[in-house]
Amino acid sequence: MQKGFKRNFEPIRILTESQVEQLHSSTLQVLDEIGFKYDSDKALRVLEKRGCNVDYDTKVAKIPPDIVEWAIRKTPSSFMVRARDPEKSIRLGGNTVYFMNSAGARYADVDTGKVSMPTLEQNNEAVIVSDALDSVHCFPSYTPYFEIGGVPPVMSCPTSCAQRMRYSTKPSRGAQPTDSFIWETQIARAVGAQLMGCVEGAAPLSLAEDACNAAFYYLEAGFPIYIASGSLMGASHPITIAGATVSHNAELLAIIVLLQCIRPGSGVIANNFVSGMNMQTGDLNFGTSAIALHQMAYNQIWHDLYKIPINNTGSAFANSKMIDYQTAAEKLPLAMCSALSGANLIVLHGGITGELAYNPILAVIDDDVAKTIGRIIENFDITDDLIGLDIIRQVGIGGTFLGTKQTRTLWQTEDYMPKVYDKTTYQEWENTGKKTVIELAKERMEEILATHKPDPLTDEQEKDVQRILNEATEYYKKKGLII
Repeated sequence: MQKGFKRNFEPIRILTESQVEQLHSSTLQVLDEIGFKYDSDKALRVLEKRGCNVDYDTKVAKIPPDIVEWAIRKTPSSFMVRARDPEKSIRLGGNTVYFMNSAGARYADVDTGKVSMPTLEQNNEAVIVSDALDSVHCFPSYTPYFEIGGVPPVMSCPTSCAQRMRYSTKPSRGAQPTDSFIWETQIARAVGAQLMGCVEGAAPLSLAEDACNAAFYYLEAGFPIYIASGSLMGASHPITIAGATVSHNAELLAIIVLLQCIRPGSGVIANNFVSGMNMQTGDLNFGTSAIALHQMAYNQIWHDLYKIPINNTGSAFANSKMIDYQTAAEKLPLAMCSALSGANLIVLHGGITGELAYNPILAVIDDDVAKTIGRIIENFDITDDLIGLDIIRQVGIGGTFLGTKQTRTLWQTEDYMPKVYDKTTYQEWENTGKKTVIELAKERMEEILATHKPDPLTDEQEKDVQRILNEATEYYKKKGLII
């Protein structure tokens, strides 16, 4: 199993206990008085049986507080996600922090910022790169790219899932659009893996039929669930951090109620992907202080009160169109806030251009970012040997610790030395071509592609995966979704 990074101190808490209770109480009021729309009669029947007040005409279920509290108690505080290589499995929960690859609609050129449709080869290479990066512990759905040249849109999710299974042994999240969960579940089972089944709400306060169907299907397969409800503060959520926290919590808890009604005890990780809105343009506004505060408040509530594993996506994207200082300035503070405040899974590597694009070179750079964050949250030990009073006495006044055994043996564990950041002296930098971090990351990516060989599928597994893709293609042709 991948160990991730252990947070060896209590998470930062920005709310008082009374503030946590006020936000939670308001969340319960929303679900009890306003309710939540489930666009599925099957889901509504399950909820009605549990005791929810259901209106089949509006498809709204009002959920009493005791049912919400019951569902929270039924959700485990940690769970395993089985990868096709058991050593790459992960256990989500507690004080362990993992990092998830980011994604983008298209390929971003690192030199020009131009966005273009990725080829299947570019898709596969990006998966291989992230498979080789130690700090990428798992993949989301439709990653690294939402679209792939030559692949019908309706087949993008099943194809993406198949390519991740072919070119990586790490865990993945499944998708939900247009019955893709049927084929992704079959692909995962064919290679002996689980998926984190995606069940994503539609803010404000609703769950589409596809998502409801995905919930039943993934749970019947015995898979854990990744819940989300992406939204914009000031549009699909209130503009205030407090209001957005209540609205977002209500949406996610409504999904958890459905999941636990279907299969009590199912593992769930709850994603926070609430973004800001640029009120001057109406566009997404990534990397803001409001998003950071929202995530920190969210993490405190879900870590301390609900005790349900947490994912944060705020650091997954930047508005910057280039891999530059702005990209770092938008992504790093949010990733750091997430790690310090209780997140178990942080989406980070490779995303750029406001969710529109991805580049594996940025993923290589983000590998160093993730490992630096990981080293910080692992904290440091304090023992007599590590303090080393005898060594301090021995070196004395005006001496040097450079030649001591302590320095020689511990310098690599006390700090993290990045692999692609430029750490040369100025003279060395001039003499070696004045390389930028992007050039160094390109070199590392080329080295990975030349040397890293993910464990391939067996012949039988490959045959099954291709058969499933063929069946999916025929399924969508009959529905008129592939011409």
